[in-house]
Amino acid sequence: MTRERSRRRLRRRDRSALIAASLTALSLSASGCVVVHGEREVLPAATRAEAAKALTRFTDAYNKADKAYDSSLDEDYVTGALADINAARLKAGHANNPGGNPNHTPLKLTDTKFTIVKKAGWPRWFVADAKANQAGNFRWLLVFTRSDLGGPWQVAYLTLVKPGDVPRFKTDADGFAEAVPGGAAQLAVPPRELSKDYAAYLKSGGKTFADGPSTSGWRTYRNAQAKKPGLVRQYVDQPLTRGDYAPLALRTADGGAVVFFTTHHYEKRTSAPGTTVPIPNKDVKALIKGEVEQSLTLEYISNEVALDPAGSAQVSVLGQVRGLTAAQGA
Repeated sequence: MTRERSRRRLRRRDRSALIAASLTALSLSASGCVVVHGEREVLPAATRAEAAKALTRFTDAYNKADKAYDSSLDEDYVTGALADINAARLKAGHANNPGGNPNHTPLKLTDTKFTIVKKAGWPRWFVADAKANQAGNFRWLLVFTRSDLGGPWQVAYLTLVKPGDVPRFKTDADGFAEAVPGGAAQLAVPPRELSKDYAAYLKSGGKTFADGPSTSGWRTYRNAQAKKPGLVRQYVDQPLTRGDYAPLALRTADGGAVVFFTTHHYEKRTSAPGTTVPIPNKDVKALIKGEVEQSLTLEYISNEVALDPAGSAQVSVLGQVRGLTAAQGA
């Protein structure tokens, strides 16, 4: 009897241990669901130390890739529009200089300010606003995103903005910023509609966007270039909003939003009979597929940052970085 009671106690103890282990696993799984997926809990995307580390890793990888003209060296740290622009630039550079970039100057970012978004759900993201030793007197706005807890921080957007044009973001008592939903209706244009509306504006004009180099200025330039002696240019503009190209928006202190978004552009150059289309430079030539006989189609990816006001005022495009990503001869 004593041995039987002992066996029963052992069986009860084993069952208790199994139940406890199961409850522990369930608890870890449930808490992991909140931490990893973050569907319900509003959390900061990163600490400032983590953001600074992500910026350092990106800069180091960017410099290695630029020096070697090798996109494999930074492909884990870029995504979306920047990944497309950067990969094409490095591909062209490698084609023309297989031994690496003879004009490499390491990128240095200083006076960095981090705006970290507090939100539920993925992607998590934050903005780094820095002064660079390249591209003149502009502030570099880099948007870092991460789609899950185990993935690396990647830069999806890189735009250049005049120092006085960087808006003031709304922050809470702890200094964290507020993400604006894509369908926010209280703004001049819902963030998810900006890419589509900008593409439509470039084609037909309108009053949605305020005058500036990336709006009325670009339309004026393209209209002037459309028909030249012996050469015709045609333009097609498309929105780009899915996946890593999705717009990201931050609330500004005045109730509006700063929106980062992407667009896709084509420029077809067709020469008159008996003539050929001039190729702009050796970097364009390096990306051309096919033979350029009568036409050359250039494909661009562009990322923009815009100030989207509350109410019905015009949207202002604060900065734009556009890069050639492909070319096709015919």
